[in-house]
Amino acid sequence: MAIKNSNLQRWMTGIVLGLALLLMILWSSLELLTAVITLFIVVAIWEYNGIVFGRGFLKEKTESLILAVLIPGVVLFGNAQLLVALLAFAMMIVFIVFLWKVNETTFDMSSVSKVVFGMVYIPLLTSHFIMLRKLDSGIYWILLVLVIGIVGDTVALYVGKSLGKSKLIELVSPGKTVEGTIGLIGGATIGACLFGYFLISEVSVVHFLILGLVGGIIGQLGDLCESAIKRNYGRKDASSLLPGHGGLMDRMDSLIFIAPFVYYYRIFVIG
Repeated sequence: MAIKNSNLQRWMTGIVLGLALLLMILWSSLELLTAVITLFIVVAIWEYNGIVFGRGFLKEKTESLILAVLIPGVVLFGNAQLLVALLAFAMMIVFIVFLWKVNETTFDMSSVSKVVFGMVYIPLLTSHFIMLRKLDSGIYWILLVLVIGIVGDTVALYVGKSLGKSKLIELVSPGKTVEGTIGLIGGATIGACLFGYFLISEVSVVHFLILGLVGGIIGQLGDLCESAIKRNYGRKDASSLLPGHGGLMDRMDSLIFIAPFVYYYRIFVIG
């Protein structure tokens, strides 16, 4: 009964969140979409800080939250040079704040690496959704990312449960299997091809075959990377924000890896 209730909770949360995302992507302006993505980034950074820092480290957590707001804003209104400048100065500020704290607490350089990694891992990768939205037919390219990630993840869940026997990387994510991963890649590839064929017909379906295949693999790697972070700190979920799913990071982990791949494939390969 508990398993059934957990599955029902997972499905209900997924449907509500999915419909909300779909409505936002289809009908919101670029500025509103950026605001929502910024909110997602702030929540994900809050979860990340809770995992890697635990209690305390107020200055480091504040730095992370400020960058969580600045990076998507620069992506929306700025250019590549401004973004590089922001990242460069942000890294310098992180080190300066660390030096400021040296005499207050024990000498621990790991706090610097945690802030810098979090700055790139969540705000920078997630901001590629804004970059996708700014492309011609940008809404469809964002939806493609969701199709690759969500369809692949859903197929992997059920293939893994019914056929999964061989563990993928048990130390990092005990629940993931080789069979589930094969299902994920197959589901992501088929989903991407069907999406491209019907909704972006001006682009060859071969491109969507590649996007789905490689995107599925990259998405799985993103999932494993987030699992490795949680496993390192003894956490199962990023938070309990989403019933049946864990935290927002647990839902974004594959998508924030897929989005940059789709964006750069679109501008450099498809053109």
